[in-house]
Amino acid sequence: MKVRDVIRKEEGQLLVYACLSGIVLGLTAIAYSIDTLVFRKLLGGTNPIVVGLLICAVGFLLLTVLISRGWFWVYRKGNLNGLLYSSGLAAAFGLVAILADYALRFYAADINVRFPESLLFYPAMGFYAEILFQVLPLTLALIILSRLSKGEDGWRNVWIAILVASLFEPVFQVLPLVSGRFPLWFAFFEFLRIFLIIVSQLSFFRRYDFVTMCWFRIVYYLFWHISWGYLRVGLLF
Repeated sequence: MKVRDVIRKEEGQLLVYACLSGIVLGLTAIAYSIDTLVFRKLLGGTNPIVVGLLICAVGFLLLTVLISRGWFWVYRKGNLNGLLYSSGLAAAFGLVAILADYALRFYAADINVRFPESLLFYPAMGFYAEILFQVLPLTLALIILSRLSKGEDGWRNVWIAILVASLFEPVFQVLPLVSGRFPLWFAFFEFLRIFLIIVSQLSFFRRYDFVTMCWFRIVYYLFWHISWGYLRVGLLF
C-alpha cells in the first residue's frame, strides 16, 4: 500500500500518534525553557525541540509502515489489560534495577536528571528512545526479513525482528561499561537486564499496541530514573 493510502485508512491510529508527539514535544519545550542544559548531556548544544520534531516525523513514517503490514497498532481500544500487565512488569524491572544499584553502587551520583525536571525529561526522552531504539530497528529488520523470505513466514519474521531489534539499546547502553571502569560481569548483567526489558516492551507492542509499549517505559522510568533518581543521592552518596 502507498503511504497516503495507509494514512487515509488508518488516520485514527496516526492521529493518536500525532497527539502523543504533540504532548512529548510540549514536555520537551517546557523542560528546555526551565533549564537549557537539561538535554546537553545527550544532545550537546543541539536544540532538543528540533531533534524531537525530527524523531517524531521519523516515527510517523515508521509506524505507517508497520501498520500497513497489519502486525502492529498505535492504539487498540479495550487494552486495559495490556496497560495493567505492562505496569506490573515494568515495576518489577524497576525494582530489580534499584536493588542492583543499591547493592553494587557502580553508578555515579549524577547519572539522573534532577527532580522535578525529571518529570518532564524522562517521559519525553523515553518516547524518543522508543522510536530510535525499538521502532526503527524493528521496521528495518522486518523489511529485510520480508525481502529475504519473499513475504512468507510473516509471524516468524516478526519475532525474529523483535529479537534483533531488542539488541540495539542494550548494546548502546553497555558499550561505555566495557571501557575498563566496570567489571565484565556487570556489563553482561546490564546487557541481559536491558535486553529483557526491550524484549518485553516489543512483545507488548506486538500483543497490544505502541501506547502500551510507551507506558511500560514511563512506569519503568518512574521507578528507576525519577523516584530512585531522587532518593539515591541521599542514600548512596
